Amino acid sequence: MKFLYLSTIDAQAGKLARENGLGLEIASFCTAWNMDEQFSQTDAALREQLKGVPQRLLHGPFNELFPCAIDPLARKLAAHRYGQALELSQRYGASKLILHGGYSPKLYYPCWYTEQSVIFWREFLNAHPGDYEICLENVMEEEPEMLLTIVSQVGDPRLRLCLDVGHVNAYSSIPALDWISRWGELLSHAHLHNNHGTADTHSALPDGTLPMEDILKALPPQATATLELPEIGQNIQWLIDRGFIEYTPL
Repeated sequence: MKFLYLSTIDAQAGKLARENGLGLEIASFCTAWNMDEQFSQTDAALREQLKGVPQRLLHGPFNELFPCAIDPLARKLAAHRYGQALELSQRYGASKLILHGGYSPKLYYPCWYTEQSVIFWREFLNAHPGDYEICLENVMEEEPEMLLTIVSQVGDPRLRLCLDVGHVNAYSSIPALDWISRWGELLSHAHLHNNHGTADTHSALPDGTLPMEDILKALPPQATATLELPEIGQNIQWLIDRGFIEYTPL
């Protein structure tokens, strides 16, 4: 993998990143109220974590945000929150912004989801000129073609894909290795965690049914990855022992 990041869902992520010469994926704004009334407190705590860690990504909010929403006001909410996240990613010097695709199988037909998401993302990218990268992450999508179709049809180099392998294992019958193969060069980032295929437990890399070593070997060389785990510590050593990360400790 090109570079490894640690999610700040682990309170020790900043310390671990400094000790091991790794990056941070900011998770503080997955919950949107941290952008608003809780921003001052969130920002102060986050800046402490970010000290001495120049390599950064930002994960945007996702609760109740549906780019393909039928209600126009719901789409406006998604565009507003994603716009806030884009501003924050630039404020914190994040090289990529990770956003969920927003598919809900109980709400939308797949064809509606893909068609309307293409419209949403074309409008959003046109409304926000500049040099940045957004990676759309799979959650409830059952097959890789849904997000692949969206990004391919939008056809903007600023829009790429983030593969969450734990979500694939919990919500899709198609193996993660097949997702990697089908997404090809559009796969820009990956979220790494494991589970046993029944729930999205964000378990340690060796704790589950995902063939994690095979997945890591299959990721395209240009892709970055994040350990999206509540307790990261020993997973770094697991990767070192298997030769998957190379870095110079700070």
